[in-house]
Amino acid sequence: MASAGAAAAGVPMSDDIKHECGIAIVRLKRPMAHYRERHGTALWGLKKLYLLMEKQRNRGQDGAGIGVLKQHSPPGSQYYFRHRESGASCLDRLWRLVHDDLSRLTRDGLVNADDDASLMRHYPWLGEVYLGHLRYGTHGGNGTEVCHPFVRSANWRSRYLSVAGNFNLTNTEEIFDMLVGLGQHPIGSADTSTVMEKIGHFLDVANEAQLRHVSDQLTGAELNRRLADELDLGRVLRKAARSWDGGYFMVGVVGHGAAFALRDPNGIRPGFWYEDDEVVAVASERTALVTCFNVAPESVREVTPGTALIIAHRPFDGVWAKEVEILPQAERKSCTFERIYFSRGNDADIYRERKALGRELVPALLKAIDHDLARTVISYIPNTAESAYYGLLEGLEAYLAEWKEQEILRHQGTGTLTREALRQILSVRPWQEKAALKDAKLRTFISGDDDRGELVSHAYDITRGILRPGDDNLVVIDDSIVRGTTLKQSILRMLSRLEPKMMVVLSSAPQIRYPDCYGIDMSELGKFIAFEAAVALLRERGQGEVLEEVYRLCKADAADPKAPMVNHVKRVYLPFSDEEISAKISELVRPRDLPWKGEVKIVFQTVAGLRWAISGYTGDWYFTGDYPTPGGYRVVNNAFINFIEKRQGRAYEARA
Repeated sequence: MASAGAAAAGVPMSDDIKHECGIAIVRLKRPMAHYRERHGTALWGLKKLYLLMEKQRNRGQDGAGIGVLKQHSPPGSQYYFRHRESGASCLDRLWRLVHDDLSRLTRDGLVNADDDASLMRHYPWLGEVYLGHLRYGTHGGNGTEVCHPFVRSANWRSRYLSVAGNFNLTNTEEIFDMLVGLGQHPIGSADTSTVMEKIGHFLDVANEAQLRHVSDQLTGAELNRRLADELDLGRVLRKAARSWDGGYFMVGVVGHGAAFALRDPNGIRPGFWYEDDEVVAVASERTALVTCFNVAPESVREVTPGTALIIAHRPFDGVWAKEVEILPQAERKSCTFERIYFSRGNDADIYRERKALGRELVPALLKAIDHDLARTVISYIPNTAESAYYGLLEGLEAYLAEWKEQEILRHQGTGTLTREALRQILSVRPWQEKAALKDAKLRTFISGDDDRGELVSHAYDITRGILRPGDDNLVVIDDSIVRGTTLKQSILRMLSRLEPKMMVVLSSAPQIRYPDCYGIDMSELGKFIAFEAAVALLRERGQGEVLEEVYRLCKADAADPKAPMVNHVKRVYLPFSDEEISAKISELVRPRDLPWKGEVKIVFQTVAGLRWAISGYTGDWYFTGDYPTPGGYRVVNNAFINFIEKRQGRAYEARA
């Protein structure tokens, strides 16, 4: 997988796959004077939003946006402010603008930094509700216009809506048609715009229903207050979300000050929240909230799948925030890739899980090197695989502890336990080295496509002299292998310069065989190295009719809206063992023009090993082909049709 830093630098660390966006909400519960008195600044909430976004920088390098709501702005004044940036360093540029705005206003004498009323009136980025988003673009370009938060304007504050999310829906076109059926004329059909329009429609309906029941004597501020107090945001979301199919964690702010954080019924996308006497805060990752507010992990709660956290515009019976059911909770299928790669590894549970993934690879590693640890250097690449590397080493240490005990007992039984024999037994340990270091300053954009490959192969510097050329093996652990392109174009070329006897690449994730359609940009079957290997094996062994049969079944299901949920692509893999496919992958990723003549072995985590290491997260459809929603089965079969018909693009594209 591609790390955020590498993608920003133009240098892939592993397969360049776009993935999860990041979300943050900060809802202040006290008057501004409280934060100045207690924390020394009225900008406390804004600074917390900044920290939440910085701590989730790993989740978005393509775009960043913030929205700030001033809840008590008088009529005639703007009450919601938004700014978005796209491209490299987008988050840095966004916050530079926020800082420069305050500096300019202070310099020009328009704002007294110690006067809260002055700040609230003139400084756009001070308010009661803060919304932040970091974007990893999966499609549709990366311009500012596709960055979140999105806005649906209205003159009524209780109809004004801003939405940001981390999601993909598999039935966007169906939702688009529903909006048209309601009499709307949607502009564009991207996930976010269609979702926002659906919520906005029922927000309008709720407001209209309230107006019919409000006394004609209520006008102005009293009318607005009544509409805000009686708006049932949970009911609005229930009506809007009942037709959605996909994985999502989305947040929104309504103009009068209410906010929400809605999670899909299967819990595919992650979402967490924290509340104390000063704030209600929401983020995509637990550790961001833990760090931002310096609290224990158990103080941060997970948003329950199928519910929305409703944050009120003012407390009702002392309650600011509560979860309400939006859709019935379904079988838990939280995304395992969040644990393997996407989320920051400083979350205690994720750190332990990644170490467990590495530990689970020990038997496969020992088999690959024929138990020859004495002549095997063990390293990792990229940096996101470091936790799994530590787990691998711990597993090897445990294996060696048992081996040493058995060796000592064997020598004692034969009377050959000399001091020298004991010394040799005790000295055996995993041979750890830093085989490669990323060159963070290298930029490949200075070259054309013809010679880009050579520059990419130098994206890392190798540590020469750590093994004996031609005698020692080299093992590196990666977090996942998706397309195999970076292995072929960069990593294997680079590591071969160390001239090992054999190279073993371990993947802490199993073989990625099927598309994802719930947030990760992995929907083209032909780009998966595991699928490519299975197809190559079918053709080599004269079983090409399997592809024809799968195509026929997929086409039949595509023509039948009532077709059962069946993943026909599983038939492509059925004739082969995991080991056969891994061996073919090893062959496919090896560069044909590589001067080095040693052996390459690619070793993958097993699905059983994954489930043992990450027992609480069961969303593994990209490995198993078992999808949590009907849309997933439509996508995998459509992806196969696209492969056979040589069509590129997502298998669930909506209208252009």
